[in-house]
Amino acid sequence: MSNGGSWLRGLLPVSRRRVVRRTTDTGWELALRRAGLTIAGAALIGLAVFGWIIARLEGSRTLYLMVYGSIIVLGIAWYLGRGRRVLSAHRSELPLRVNQGQLFEVEVTVEAKRRASSVVLEEQLHPHLGRSRRIQLDHVSPSHPFVHRYAITPQLRGVYKVGPLVAIWSDPFGFTRRESPLTDATEIIVHPTTEHAQDRPLTRQWEDPPVRPPVSKPWPSGFEFYGMRQYVPGDDRRRIVWRAVARTGKVMVREFEQGITDRCAILLDTNQRYHSSGIPSDTFEAAVRTAATIGTQYLKDGFALTLESCERRLLENVRGPKARMTLLDELARVDLSETSRDAGIDRLIAATRRDVHHLV
Repeated sequence: MSNGGSWLRGLLPVSRRRVVRRTTDTGWELALRRAGLTIAGAALIGLAVFGWIIARLEGSRTLYLMVYGSIIVLGIAWYLGRGRRVLSAHRSELPLRVNQGQLFEVEVTVEAKRRASSVVLEEQLHPHLGRSRRIQLDHVSPSHPFVHRYAITPQLRGVYKVGPLVAIWSDPFGFTRRESPLTDATEIIVHPTTEHAQDRPLTRQWEDPPVRPPVSKPWPSGFEFYGMRQYVPGDDRRRIVWRAVARTGKVMVREFEQGITDRCAILLDTNQRYHSSGIPSDTFEAAVRTAATIGTQYLKDGFALTLESCERRLLENVRGPKARMTLLDELARVDLSETSRDAGIDRLIAATRRDVHHLV
C-alpha cells in the first residue's frame, strides 16, 4: 500500500504539511474524541478530581485553589478551542467502481477564508482501503490553498466509503479538540478479480460425453429427431404423435436432439459452515472470484445468467455486456450467512425451465 507521501514531498513545503499514517482508534481514543478532549485534557481532569479528594481529606485551602484553577484553565481552553475556523475542502471525483488491487489517486484541496494554523486534517478510510490519512497543517491562508494527493489500493472486494474528511483543532494549551466535517463520505464498489476462462456450457444432454461443436450458437432445443417418449405436463402439444397414440394408447411426443443451452445458473455457496474461518475467508473469496470469472465469460458469450446464493436469488436471467457490471456489483456485496446450501439448491430444482446449465 502506497501512501503517496514520498513522491509528494517535492510539491509542498515541508513546513506546511506532515503526513502521519494511523490505524483505527481504540475504545478510549474514541471516547476522548466524543468528549472533545485530548490526552492532556483527560489527565488534567483526573488530576483535578484526585486533588479535590486529597484537599477534602486534608482540608487544605491551597489544594482547593489549585483544583479550581485547573478547572478554570480547562474552561478557558474549551472556550478558545470553540473559535470559529472557516475552512472549505474539495475532494477529487472518485471512481464509482474499481477492481480489487487497482490503484487510484485521491486529491484533496483545502482553502481558508482567513489564515488558520495548527490544523489537522483526517481522511477516514476502511482498513481494507488502507490506513486513515492524518495530515498536520502548520498554517493555511487564502492565498495559498493546501493540496494533498494520496493513493488507494483496495485489498478486498466489497462496498466501502472514502471519508469523511474532517478538520481537527485544539486550543493553545492542547487540552481540548474540535472536529469539523469538510467533505462527506463517498461510496465506492470494489469488484472481485476475474481471470480468463474457457469454460462454456456443455451441448447435448444425451451425448456421452457431451461435447460442444467448435462453432455454434446457443439454442435451447435442436431440430434433429431423436425419438419418442411419453407426454409429461408442460410438453408442447404440437409435438404429440397421434399415430403412436392410436397404436399404443399412450400419449407420445417427439423428442428432438438436445440443443445448445443459452441459459446458465450459478449457485454461490455462502454457508459459512463450509468455508475456512477468518475474516476474510480464503475459500469464500476464492469461490466469489470463480463465480465472477465464469459469470463474466458466460455473459460475454451471450448467455442468460442467473446468480443464486444460499439466502436469495441475486440475479435472474440477465444478459448482455451491461449485465457484467450488475453481476460484479452483486458479487462485491455478497457475504457469508448461516443459511443452508440446500435452500439454494431447492430454488434451482424448483425452476420450471429444463434447459438451464447449473453450476455449484
